[in-house]
Formats: sequence, structure tokens, C-alpha cells
Amino acid sequence: MFLDNGNILKKLAFPRITLPVGLVLSALLNFAIIFSLFILFLLASGTFPGVVIVAVAPLLLLQILFSISLGIILGVLNVFFRDVGQLFTIILQFWFWFTPIVYPVDILPPLARDWLWLNPMADLIGGYQRILVYGEWPVWNQLYWPAILSVVLMVMGYRLFSRHNGEMVDEL
Repeated sequence: MFLDNGNILKKLAFPRITLPVGLVLSALLNFAIIFSLFILFLLASGTFPGVVIVAVAPLLLLQILFSISLGIILGVLNVFFRDVGQLFTIILQFWFWFTPIVYPVDILPPLARDWLWLNPMADLIGGYQRILVYGEWPVWNQLYWPAILSVVLMVMGYRLFSRHNGEMVDEL
């Protein structure tokens, strides 16, 4: 996001933190449109989960916090180390398949399930699945690890961004 908007950053003086926030808000608008259509589909097909749908909001908030913090860290690092973007693209592919999105956790061998707790998105996706597929409340105590990690990453990302904010324009 910082590399793509390098010309704007060099020419205009504005709070640079608005770039990742604007990107997330844009994605959130896109999500709201698609999720509204998904809710209409659930209603039309008779599989609407009921009142547990309100549990999507805290999960989404946690996911947004995690995404913003990881995006800020990777965005700043990518300005100074250009290979971070290409490396994270590869890591993201592995991370997708290590997150039980397109498969149930039950099909994993026990050794892989033992390592799944390291993936903060696994419990978050599990919460979405419990709500939208099974119509059940998420297991809230399983979300402590993603919540703590999100807050720690946000603090780290903000400190990294604050420390290197002035240097980024020179590096671009």
C-alpha cells in the first residue's frame, strides 16, 4: 500500500496511517455488500442461523484488527525490504491451506491438528463456521489467542510505523 501510493506520499503531506485504514474500509464495504447477498441467500434457502448471526460482529472486528496490524507491519517492512511482498504472497498460499476453510478440521491427522493452534485464523474461521454452518455460538475462549496476538501485532505495527514514518518517503 505504501509502495503503490509512493507518488502521493512524496507530493502530499497527510497522515500516512490513513492509507491502510482506507484500504480496510474499502474492503469492509465490499464485504458488507457480499455478506448482505449471502444473508439473503441464507434467508431464501431457509438456512439462516438465527440470533447467533450477531456473533459475526465481534469475530469480524477481531479479524479487522488482525488484518490492519499485519498489513501495517508488512507494509512498512516492504518499503525497506522489497522482497517482503513476494515472500508474503508465497506464505499466504501456505497459510490459506493451513487454515480449515475449505475442509473440516476432523479430516486432518492428529499431528496436524496439534499444530493448528499456532494458526490464529483457524479459531477465527472455526467461529464463523459454527455460526454460519451449524447455527451455534462460537467458542469464545478459543478466541483468546487470536485476540491477544492481534493486540500485540497492533502495538508492534503502530510502533514500527511511528518509528519509520519519516524514513519511508526517503526510501520510496
